[in-house]
Amino acid sequence: MNSATDNIKQVDWSNSRILVTGGTGSFGQRFVRRIIDKYNPVRLAVLSRDELKQSEMRQRYSSNPYDSIRYFLGDVRDYDRLRRAFSNVDIVIHAAALKQVPAAEADPFEAVMTNIMGAKNVIDAAIDTGVSKVLALSTDKAVGPANLYGGTKFVAEKLFIQGNAYSTSETQFACSRYGNVIGSRG
Repeated sequence: MNSATDNIKQVDWSNSRILVTGGTGSFGQRFVRRIIDKYNPVRLAVLSRDELKQSEMRQRYSSNPYDSIRYFLGDVRDYDRLRRAFSNVDIVIHAAALKQVPAAEADPFEAVMTNIMGAKNVIDAAIDTGVSKVLALSTDKAVGPANLYGGTKFVAEKLFIQGNAYSTSETQFACSRYGNVIGSRG
């Protein structure tokens, strides 16, 4: 008898076209390094709104075998930019978010626009462009949220999970919670 995990298809990172939102953030930079060094995928796109960090990444990965990395300046709040960036992508890792608790409390509309509306845009763009898998990073603060940041990530989790029912395509959505780690900016 097969277990439920027998039906889960393993991701073939080496033969995938991957896009990371928030790709120049703490998680994104480590993810990019690991995926490139271990799997060297067909294409790895980094989407972020930080042109300086993108420039630094370009310099860091300027030689082979890093010719598969592409960069997109953009914001998850901009659906049209996401749709363009998601074109011909197999897997999206959604790591873009406003993560600072005090900043979210001080500018709640900005946190909602990025963490909730940005999540909606990622879901819609993934479905509309036929992305096969989307993994959204969340936070331990989404469990019984006590602040706006945790609340926005709680809502984003619900949107991503519901994306599986909302999608009329083969796009699959999942979430993973990520806590503060040494060296992160969260």
